[in-house]
Amino acid sequence: MPRAVSTSKELGALRQDLLDAAMRVLREQGAPYLTLRRVADAAATSTMGIYTCFGSRAGLLEAIYEHGFHLLHEAMTSSLNGHTDPRARIMAVAYGYRRFALTDPALYALMFERPLPDFDPSPEQRHEALRHCFGLLTEATAAAAQAGLIRSSNPQRSAYLIWTTIHGLVSIELTCSLRTPLPGWFLNSREEGERILTEGVQSLLAGLT
Repeated sequence: MPRAVSTSKELGALRQDLLDAAMRVLREQGAPYLTLRRVADAAATSTMGIYTCFGSRAGLLEAIYEHGFHLLHEAMTSSLNGHTDPRARIMAVAYGYRRFALTDPALYALMFERPLPDFDPSPEQRHEALRHCFGLLTEATAAAAQAGLIRSSNPQRSAYLIWTTIHGLVSIELTCSLRTPLPGWFLNSREEGERILTEGVQSLLAGLT
């Protein structure tokens, strides 16, 4: 039955309930099951509530996308843990990025892959989402260049190279972790995955010195 909404506070509560329900559907069933009916049922309301709060299914997916980047930002920020050395900050961002991906693979896929071919966030939303998180890495890279720890005439460009290394290693590990273990393959544990990430990022930083 539709939930009666008469105040902005009630509307905000309904929006949060629907977003929470959508996250449960995504995590428990996968992106292809993010239909209006399934999300509404999970929130114990009607599909009209989704139209009221998000305008459309695309609006709901955009809200999930944006929420995912807020969670990623929190994961990377919490990993910084007071580090002041720029290289330590770069590694902390890498570890937070990896932890987020391995903890929330379905959300990570929605943010960076195309599990739903009909969902394509706008360039403005993608730019803002990436700026929100990529900025942490850019700041640390710029600090490393200023301290003479790496050579970089364009810290943003160097940060992009670091991010592609982090993203590539994490995405490959995630793909491996979601499949049947491959006998004899060295990437056979979470500990080994973190070690490979450390070696990969540190090797790139060494190349920038």
